[in-house]
Amino acid sequence: MEVIFLKLTIQQKIDIACKYAGISQTELAKRLGTTQGAFWQRLKTGKFSDSDFENIAKALGAEYHSGFRFPNGYDIED
Repeated sequence: MEVIFLKLTIQQKIDIACKYAGISQTELAKRLGTTQGAFWQRLKTGKFSDSDFENIAKALGAEYHSGFRFPNGYDIED
């Protein structure tokens, strides 16, 4: 597997993780128990705690470690 290192914004990381998991950001917001508008606002500011990232990863079926790790080893991280 080729590894590519890019500096991604939080919004980009979550977008890539959603696409990889096969869900929309709207569905992710629903799984997190928030509205699409509230979630998008947080995406714009990029203000998430580690606990928020752990919940996002769980909703995506991933593992949080300052990024997202999927069961098959695919990583999206800093």
